[in-house]
Amino acid sequence: MTLRHILGVDHMVFAVRDLDAAAKDWEGLGFTLSPRGTHSPQMGSGNYTIMFGDDYMELLGILAPTPHNEPVRRWLETREGIERCAFTTDDAAAGVAEVQRRGVAATGPIAFGRPVPMPDGSMSEARFEVFHWPVTLRPGGMRIFACQHFTRDAVWIPELQSHANGATGIARVEVLARDPKAAAGEMAGLIDSTVSTAADGAVAVPTGRGRAEIVFLDRDRLAARHPGISLDGLPEEGAAALVLTTRSLEKAAQALGTAPGATVAVPASRATGAILRFVAED
Repeated sequence: MTLRHILGVDHMVFAVRDLDAAAKDWEGLGFTLSPRGTHSPQMGSGNYTIMFGDDYMELLGILAPTPHNEPVRRWLETREGIERCAFTTDDAAAGVAEVQRRGVAATGPIAFGRPVPMPDGSMSEARFEVFHWPVTLRPGGMRIFACQHFTRDAVWIPELQSHANGATGIARVEVLARDPKAAAGEMAGLIDSTVSTAADGAVAVPTGRGRAEIVFLDRDRLAARHPGISLDGLPEEGAAALVLTTRSLEKAAQALGTAPGATVAVPASRATGAILRFVAED
């Protein structure tokens, strides 16, 4: 059975302890951030978003403890960084039913929203429905869920999609795994995708046409992919690097302050727990 309602990576969630401090760090890397948002009370969280074309990044912080955000609070006891990956769904109710028919105890859909100040001074509301794969299913230590957007014009705001570093989208998520092949197979099974092995031995899972791929690899291969970038602060297992496309490597290098000719990247200490790297847009 094919999962008809999973379209690919939607956004990557960075769980952070100090939401406003994290936002300043990312602004310092040349990103335009949305105004701070506050989710519905049952979520107990707030966020900033960094918007691209079809996808985005989310900085997520806990504002009040609730049953829903308990897994994030536990995770933040040990580290900050990419805590989970969201996939786009065009129908959350149908999507969770598809997954459940496969024998997976997915939960949802859950409806929520957040107020959004618009560039013209008016207020709008971003509304979503999400469903979750069980928290016990974490390929390479990364949780996954799916998100349906009902109000794209309140999220993909043109003024928020222009970044000083030229960023245009998420090309790749790199996940450290004790057994990369097994983790990739688990992810492919959960989203009904395929597995391929790269020339360096890393294992890739495509997520949808025009969307980011998720790559599982060991520490040595991660280091080889990002020469000169420290691996300090990265987990033994979990999402470790985010590769973004940019219209201009020169602008990205200038925003990051990298040396001429060096890899256009920063270590986890500057990007809230994950290596951040830029590559030229095709």
